[in-house]
Amino acid sequence: LDILDDRVQLQATIVASQLPLEHWHQTIEDPTLADAILDRLVHSAHRIVLKGESMRKVHGQKAVAPLEAT
Repeated sequence: LDILDDRVQLQATIVASQLPLEHWHQTIEDPTLADAILDRLVHSAHRIVLKGESMRKVHGQKAVAPLEAT
């Protein structure tokens, strides 16, 4: 929370998480703290939500092709 307070309206902050926003209150057990953090993050945020298969999974399968005996 202190880091966000120091940066708000001054500098860009990037937060990456695999935890959806709707689960943050369960993870941050103090509801007041969770509200304060989410308010600062979401207020002027540009959210990028990725969907679909993992690119690691897609490209990893191509990279691991069966070896042919020579």
